[in-house]
Amino acid sequence: MSKAQDIEDRLKAAFAPRELEVVDDSERHRGHAGFQEGGESHYNVRIRAQAFKGMNRLARHRAVHAALGPELIARIHALALDLDV
Repeated sequence: MSKAQDIEDRLKAAFAPRELEVVDDSERHRGHAGFQEGGESHYNVRIRAQAFKGMNRLARHRAVHAALGPELIARIHALALDLDV
């Protein structure tokens, strides 16, 4: 399973989002720190979920990191998050 699919599966299970987009943006970072040949190092994630209602920005980011888990987070160089209700 790709990291992108793993990210998507974990976020769907944790937040039941009405919108979820996971984009492997690794190629745009070729030559930069953390780039890995074949991609799967830099991601942009956009989520819209009621589960975020009442959470501030920091709480939302912490919830996403918890849902992904430390083992998956450790295998990702960069994770850009766009989180809203």
